[in-house]
Amino acid sequence: MRNSIFIFFILLVLASCKSEPQDTQDPNAASDSIAFQKPLVLPQQEVKLDSTPRNIALKWVEFITAENEIRNLRGSKVIDVADKAPAITEIMQSLKASLPDTLRSNAVESRLTVVLTKSLLLKQFAGQREPDAKKIEQTTTELYSEFNNLKRQMNEKFLKTLEDFEEELDKFEEEERKQRELDSINQLKTNDSLQQNSQQ
Repeated sequence: MRNSIFIFFILLVLASCKSEPQDTQDPNAASDSIAFQKPLVLPQQEVKLDSTPRNIALKWVEFITAENEIRNLRGSKVIDVADKAPAITEIMQSLKASLPDTLRSNAVESRLTVVLTKSLLLKQFAGQREPDAKKIEQTTTELYSEFNNLKRQMNEKFLKTLEDFEEELDKFEEEERKQRELDSINQLKTNDSLQQNSQQ
């Protein structure tokens, strides 16, 4: 009798453990996997650096690395960006830390902070237990745009101000005035010499 109770108990435990096969697939999982395989659509226009900031950037290894990483985002899949998010953040941190003095200004430093913040957000969204493909895609697009804004600021740092243009114009006008005076003096000398020759 004791054995039969024991056997009955084991059968009861086994029966309770056995369950009907259920379709445990989440209907959202299929759409999530599709969203992660989707290629990123980034703005087509890329800001080009003008000659002075470009020459500085060519010597700034961290900038070249960051720019290549940003360019490589174009055509990447969301899942690829999610996988690279920690590396992207490290690159942007070293970019901010290595800003050359020739580019140092409040505007450029602010843009670098925004770029770093976007990369940190990307890393955070990609590292979540259940990452959201839309957030990763949106943040990647924002990171791409903010990097272009950084390049705009680098260009603007070397644009001449209105005062510079006015100073250049003043110098140009002064040189023209001096040239006119010199031409007038030469013309007078020529006229005097012609008059003297005609009187002889």
